[in-house]
Amino acid sequence: MELLELFTKAGTASTIIIICLVAVLGILFGKLSFFKIKLGIAGILFSGLLIGHLGAITDAQVLHFIKEFGLILFVYSIGLEVGPRFISSLKKNGLKINLLATGIVILGFIIAVAIKFIFDVPTSVITGIMCGAVTNTPSLGAAQQTIGDVMGAGDSIEIAGMGYAVAYPFGIFGIIISMILLRLFFKIDVKKEEEQYKKELTGLQGKLIAINIEITNQNLFGKSIQFLKDTCNKDFVLSRINRKGDFIAPDGEIILEQGDVLYGVSVASNFDSIKLNLGKINTTKEFEISGKLGIKQVLITNKKLAGKSIKQIGISRQFPVNITRIYRNGNELMPTEEDSIEFGDTVRIVGEKEALNKVALMLGNSVKELSHPNILPIFMGILLGILIGILPINIPGLPAPAKLGLAGGPLLIALILGHKGRIGKLDFYMTPSANLFIRELGIVLFLACVGISSGKYFVQTLLNEGYIWMIYGITITFIPLITFAIISRIMKLNYLSICGLLSGSMTDPPALEFANSIAPVQAQSTAYATVYPLVMFLRVLLAQLFILLFT
Repeated sequence: MELLELFTKAGTASTIIIICLVAVLGILFGKLSFFKIKLGIAGILFSGLLIGHLGAITDAQVLHFIKEFGLILFVYSIGLEVGPRFISSLKKNGLKINLLATGIVILGFIIAVAIKFIFDVPTSVITGIMCGAVTNTPSLGAAQQTIGDVMGAGDSIEIAGMGYAVAYPFGIFGIIISMILLRLFFKIDVKKEEEQYKKELTGLQGKLIAINIEITNQNLFGKSIQFLKDTCNKDFVLSRINRKGDFIAPDGEIILEQGDVLYGVSVASNFDSIKLNLGKINTTKEFEISGKLGIKQVLITNKKLAGKSIKQIGISRQFPVNITRIYRNGNELMPTEEDSIEFGDTVRIVGEKEALNKVALMLGNSVKELSHPNILPIFMGILLGILIGILPINIPGLPAPAKLGLAGGPLLIALILGHKGRIGKLDFYMTPSANLFIRELGIVLFLACVGISSGKYFVQTLLNEGYIWMIYGITITFIPLITFAIISRIMKLNYLSICGLLSGSMTDPPALEFANSIAPVQAQSTAYATVYPLVMFLRVLLAQLFILLFT
């Protein structure tokens, strides 16, 4: 009897069971290929629509909570992942892609206004369709709140929700189709775009190159290695010295002699300065190390050292060992004395073999310590994000304050924390596996709940006048996307960044998942996060403005 009640009475247990069932079916459905296209994570939305249509009994409050919490987890994990590159991306082309995303938002709004007046569509209906066509749930919530304030409680709120549900499915497909059509129209080679992005990602620093330098500047003979580090630290990272055929560790007190050859790493943009100040440059094989010297990759897991600069830690002063590279969030960095190392970084150390293990022990190098979840900063970040998200932004003329919401607030905070890396003694590092788990869990919960809640009246609405609503939604979705996708490509924006731009302009997590599957780089997520805060604000604002202006 108790088991039967799980499926016949609304409650927490029954709601969780239904969500899990939708998730299982949706993941399996997403693996099916249609014309070589897989729905992927979006399969969960459609399995939710099916289960909701079949009459699944759920607790509305529990469903709403799980949906919002899932969305928070998803956007927070994205923010932490792209945060370290967010500011540099914003400086480089952030203004450009935010303007393009704003164009998508405004053109969609104009098309919705045109549809309302040309076809005499009720304001609540076209507002719901507009929110669904751009797959933006917070804007629907803001619109429904404004409808209640302006028009009072009634059917208009539910009608807006049904318009949203009808338009939402193609909102997802419209973004994916736009990506595919853009790729076909311009005959884009994804591999080339991936390589181009990797080159752009290195930015001003460029790719690290292993080199050796034959010293020709006679003014350096008789000077110490410490003098060399102090004067050329930003141009060249020294790892070892070849003196008369033997490799020696570059201890700071060693005096440079004629015939010494310096080995280390630099970037091509520094070569002219190195030639002028040091001497002739030759490229070196990556692991050209022999004799008593060795090389080792070490994980930074000693929390006492995290956040300190290389100079403060003083490894080269304590041991005949130098840090020659830092690997952080998928990026390879050339370390200087002023650069800090963070918990979770991987560093390459070069020096005497006997000292390498001692340095590794000093830095931590514990996989177990690294895999331990960093829970406190996660919940602190989410707490701050929610507080920011619920702050009212009063705009003259609107009946209700605009807000960043439960998605925009956590994303904004996560971007800041991801960029900063640490605040005081708190570090916000999250292992890639933990980040991926939280992100996948969040999007699964969110889509399952949206599908279940929208599925109840979906088919009924579709069979009546819903197909016309769907056409309106397709128009609002597709025309702005394909228009600005073409404009973006004409402006020579990277295709993978365009995919992230299109997904972010629609604040659409499933589309971002599809975009991420195109190539294993972070161009898509970075572009998505770059435009997301502004777009979220505009979507919420325009949904409220639509109700205010045309009711």
